[in-house]
Amino acid sequence: MLKNRHALRKKEAKDILEKLNEMLGCRIEGDVETADYDDKKLLFINGKLYGFFIEDEPFLNVEGLKQFKATRRYVTVDDGAIKFILNGADVMAPGIVDVDEKIKKGDIVWVRDERGLPLAVGKALMDGEEMIKAKKGKAVENLHRIGDEIWKLSKE
Repeated sequence: MLKNRHALRKKEAKDILEKLNEMLGCRIEGDVETADYDDKKLLFINGKLYGFFIEDEPFLNVEGLKQFKATRRYVTVDDGAIKFILNGADVMAPGIVDVDEKIKKGDIVWVRDERGLPLAVGKALMDGEEMIKAKKGKAVENLHRIGDEIWKLSKE
C-alpha cells in the first residue's frame, strides 16, 4: 500500500526532472509526487507511476522509459536473453548486442530489446565499453523488470 504520497515543491520537482533529463537524454515535464511503498520510494509524474529511487537517485521505471523515450544509459540485449531477464535474472555480457559506451560501473541503466522496448532497470557491474568486449560474466544487476511489483503498480 502507498504511504506518504505528496507533491514535491517546484524547486525539488525541477531538480529531479532535470537530473532525469540529463541522465537519460529525454524531455520530461510535469507535476512530480513521491510515495513510499514497502521499502521503496516511488516517483509519480503527472499522476502516473513512472519512476522510483535507487540509492536516493531518481530513475524511470519500465513504463516511464516507454513514455519518455530515453536515449542514454541503455543496454540492448538479444532476443535469447529476454525471458531470463523478465524472470529476474541479471544481464549477462554474452547477451548484450549494443550499449551506451558512456556507462560507468555503478551507474543505473535500462535494458531494452533489439526493437528498443524497455525490459528492465539495473545497476551496471562494468563500464559500457567493457560490456561489449566481455565474453562472460554479469554486466547488469537486475533491479526492476516487466512483471515485478513496481511494474504491476504502474499498471493499476
